[in-house]
Amino acid sequence: MISPAATTPLQNTAPARILPSSATGAVRYAPNVGGKGEADLAFRNFPKQDGWNQNLNMMCDIRKQSLASVIGNVLKSLDAANPDGVAHGRPLDIIQMRYALANLYAYEGEMDKSIEQWQTAYEIAQAQLPGAMPELEEVLGIASLHKSEMDNDIYRHPGDQCIFPPHANRSFAKPASSEKAIEYLLKYLQRKPDALDVRWILNLAYMTLGKYPAGGPPQYLTPPTGFDSAEDVGRFVDVAPAAGINLYSMSGGLIVDDFERNGLFDIVTSDFGQCAPMHYFHNNGDGTFADRTTQAGLADQLGGLNLIQTDYNNDGCLDIFVLRGAWEFPQRSSLLRNNCDGTFTDVTAASGLNLPMQTQTGVWADIDNDGYLDLFIGNENGPSHLYRNKGDGTFEDISHAAGIDRAAFTKGVVAGDYDNDGYVDFYVSNLNGDNFLYHNNHNGTFTDVALQAGVQKPWQSFAAWFFDYDNDGWPDLFVTSYYVSVDESIRSYLGLPPNAETLKLYKNLGNGKFRDVTAEVGLDRVFMPMGANFGDIDNDGYLDIYLGTGNPSYASMLPNVLLHNKEGRFFTDVTASSGTGELHKGHGAAFADIDNDGDEDLLEEIGGAVPGDSHAFRLFENPGNGNDWISLHLVGVKTNRAAIGARIKVTLQDEGQPPRFVFRTVGSGGSFGASPLTQHIGLGKSARILDLEIDWPVSKTTQHFVNVAPDQFLEIKEFAKDYEKLKRPSFRLGGPQREQKSSAGEASPPSVSQPKEELAP
Repeated sequence: MISPAATTPLQNTAPARILPSSATGAVRYAPNVGGKGEADLAFRNFPKQDGWNQNLNMMCDIRKQSLASVIGNVLKSLDAANPDGVAHGRPLDIIQMRYALANLYAYEGEMDKSIEQWQTAYEIAQAQLPGAMPELEEVLGIASLHKSEMDNDIYRHPGDQCIFPPHANRSFAKPASSEKAIEYLLKYLQRKPDALDVRWILNLAYMTLGKYPAGGPPQYLTPPTGFDSAEDVGRFVDVAPAAGINLYSMSGGLIVDDFERNGLFDIVTSDFGQCAPMHYFHNNGDGTFADRTTQAGLADQLGGLNLIQTDYNNDGCLDIFVLRGAWEFPQRSSLLRNNCDGTFTDVTAASGLNLPMQTQTGVWADIDNDGYLDLFIGNENGPSHLYRNKGDGTFEDISHAAGIDRAAFTKGVVAGDYDNDGYVDFYVSNLNGDNFLYHNNHNGTFTDVALQAGVQKPWQSFAAWFFDYDNDGWPDLFVTSYYVSVDESIRSYLGLPPNAETLKLYKNLGNGKFRDVTAEVGLDRVFMPMGANFGDIDNDGYLDIYLGTGNPSYASMLPNVLLHNKEGRFFTDVTASSGTGELHKGHGAAFADIDNDGDEDLLEEIGGAVPGDSHAFRLFENPGNGNDWISLHLVGVKTNRAAIGARIKVTLQDEGQPPRFVFRTVGSGGSFGASPLTQHIGLGKSARILDLEIDWPVSKTTQHFVNVAPDQFLEIKEFAKDYEKLKRPSFRLGGPQREQKSSAGEASPPSVSQPKEELAP
């Protein structure tokens, strides 16, 4: 059966108005440059067979055919020889249609054709519709800058040329398109000199010529002082090319974890493009990676905006769940079973998880403490879904009975036991609406207590997570706002009052309520975060934050953001000193000690929502700082095998100081990007581990290990009286292997240590 389709799919895709920077209230939104909306409308209107959104190859074909068809229809409508075309209509109609065609070319990255169409529209406006000129000048400036980056191969081989602030003044070898961008942007600013977002793009254009900050007009300068770091955490260097991670992709998900049970973290990515496969990078154990996508059986897993790992069948091998459909239209997800031999099998249909949804967010958690991981999936423009794991490889949808099936435009779902009652709860962040905090009632049902707890905001939310930012033993809640406004982010950097909501950090008060501490910890700022996660960049025991920024428009170039946690008291922006301020779109983000040298590196899939905004992967190697650490791989027996939800408490003592604590919960971190389930815990400098405590949620048992030496890799099994010390090879990323060192500075032996341990009743 064929569903209805418009005969001219793009008649509805031209903007309703020329003004691309439309605003709601005082918030100025980014202009539509990149064609995501036009391409998606063409896809929706294209003829489809029943079941198309269950077939990944069919979705790829529809994307290709719909794009070609709509471009052909628009060209026909613009042909002067066509008596029924728009070419014989009003100037505004012609400008709108050329705008749409330009965006369709921009979607594919054909910037010469795209700019030609916008330039033609601009000439028509000059002659017949001057009111449209400023907006077209802004768009032409943005498009020309994007073309300049493509002309200079910045997206495939970025180096540090798109890191902000620039480490050194470097000029593009081919500057012509940057100069053209400056010409258009200056014309716009002559008319609207107070447009902070256009000033910002102008500054970036001057940066590509090696002229930022001193080379541009001073009246339009975005001063670099607003981006300064208050402290130097050491510079992280991108070593992805040297390590053999030669990934060039659109936006997508990321998992870093040990899929082969050999003590090495592999890298798995997805790609938002409907025709783009997942990628599996095998860790060679020598500082390099090998692309084994085909061998792993993942080459036919197309599309997917996010990924999360799990061990849904408790066989000890990590499986993969692929989330699809976000921002677009309902599509099936994929549950990929790890066969424990380096390959994966798609068991989505057999498991009962093949309901098409619009989603990029989900979380695995054991809601009823039966030892099997259940699955909560957030949905856009529809109800969330909760699937109970039946323990036989299949799942049942209990969404309605559980009371979580409220309709919303959900962008993040995260799990945490916020009230420490031994049962996992859920937080749901929504775009355009109140957020939900679902309290687990211990009987398979949940109650939304967000209002009583004080955690309903921001109204426009995206990334979220539970973490104990101040190490007081109570899971706190971090929630980002999401406004598609470069202007608002620049206002934050310049210290100007925002027109939009800031992100939120809610401190858990331990009585079922939270307190908004955003301002007092220095996080009352507006970013544009998408991919986001947390980790400990300096092994001080306090969790830091990384935010990937952006939206589909080519106008949205803002530094991704690294925020350093200062002992749970406040956060400082260390993006500039760390060198992690990639200007292009940040999606799946993860923290992981990828080289087993004792500190967490930062991995991020960079790339936008359209093929013309694809980008190289980033692996920022941690420079290290000498602080101690410990790595804990937990293995559940009665609790789920992956130990998701198990709680860790480390009691430390610095010389001459009272004991202090570090708390962790096993999970993959933030809501867009997945860090390893193995928990890397920073200890600070020269602290003694007085006690290492593990709380298991299903067996309700507690293990205590005392006087544990730092700087080692441990495996701890539920109920075990001893821990196992693991030998892990340490290596230079992209370089030769180096011997793993113990805290005493000697090579670590392969033997298993015999600790003192207490098992609580």
